[in-house]
Amino acid sequence: MEPTEMNTAWYVDSRCTNCDVARQLAPGLIEEIDGRAEVVRQPRDEAEVRQLHTAAYACHTRSIRRDGQRLDPGLDPFPLALDTGLYLCGHNSPHTAAANSYLLRRPSGTAMMIDTPRWSEALAARYEAALGPVTDVLITHRDHAAHGRQYADRFGAQLWIHEGDLDAAPDADHVLHGTEPAEIAEGVIAHPLPGHTLGSVVYVADERYCFAGDSFYWSRTTGDLEVADSVTWYSITELAASLARTAGRLRFEWVLPGHGDRKHLPPEEMSRRLHALAARAQTLEPRPVDFTALLW
Repeated sequence: MEPTEMNTAWYVDSRCTNCDVARQLAPGLIEEIDGRAEVVRQPRDEAEVRQLHTAAYACHTRSIRRDGQRLDPGLDPFPLALDTGLYLCGHNSPHTAAANSYLLRRPSGTAMMIDTPRWSEALAARYEAALGPVTDVLITHRDHAAHGRQYADRFGAQLWIHEGDLDAAPDADHVLHGTEPAEIAEGVIAHPLPGHTLGSVVYVADERYCFAGDSFYWSRTTGDLEVADSVTWYSITELAASLARTAGRLRFEWVLPGHGDRKHLPPEEMSRRLHALAARAQTLEPRPVDFTALLW
């Protein structure tokens, strides 16, 4: 890589919505300053240039830029492997509030998509080429449903959503009901978790991966599992009840949220933290929606 490329000034433009995605992918290079993401240090080597490209190709507003230069398409890393068979889609969508989405390869050699990246035929082909046939598109809740039908149709896949959020995907192929867990494929359990929205669902695969939507997430600020009580569209009281009902049923090692950071811990430690979160949630009161109060 030419030194001039490494020395090209990177910056975050004014379209930034402070969604935290870039800071997850380029820590130490991009940080939060005055309620938005900022490049705090220019890259020093090729690895850091790649980190900034990763953040840039995830950014839903395409706000991470280089003076006078285009991004290098050869440095688009997505789908990005997080673990064996687990991938981050990147290319977050402005129509899903910049939510992260994931691909999970199953033992059959097929894959599932959990929530959706921005829609494009080229991206769909890219994901399919990397993982093979995608059989199911799992929507965690209404905020992340925007491109579900497009991806499901392109893949020839089945689209899943809960009845509480069905108006966001009225043409879903499978509708989850009530609050009891349901096995939707071998090793994959849907746990309805009303709270963030009426139809929020947590999907747990192989007692290893927990796709939490916006029900809970890992906060770097607190170093713990947290709920986004400042951005709860349905009921924080119902979310607390859902966590109390469900915490003992969930076993996983990875928390993989739509918003907020990811974390991998031993299952016993995750269980302890989830039970503690359920107890803390009981003390929370309804509050006005305030995105600035999120504990990233």
